[in-house]
Amino acid sequence: MPIYEFHCEDCQRDSEVLVRSTDWSGTRCPHCGSTRLTKQFSVFASGSSGGAGEDACCSTSSRSRGGGCGCGCGCGH
Repeated sequence: MPIYEFHCEDCQRDSEVLVRSTDWSGTRCPHCGSTRLTKQFSVFASGSSGGAGEDACCSTSSRSRGGGCGCGCGCGH
């Protein structure tokens, strides 16, 4: 089920709502119960498995083992 971001025209609050389908008409505002919602543009965030902003293959431990991961990132390992 996707989570959509909405703005309520009645209470003027923004919220994230878990919706069962792409047909979200009739979805109620979790704050006031109104159905006067407008879908907002949203972006998603992604995480990295590496530490301190490094890719996992370019971590210090990878370089200390001789590197050679072949990722082509240009970090010189």
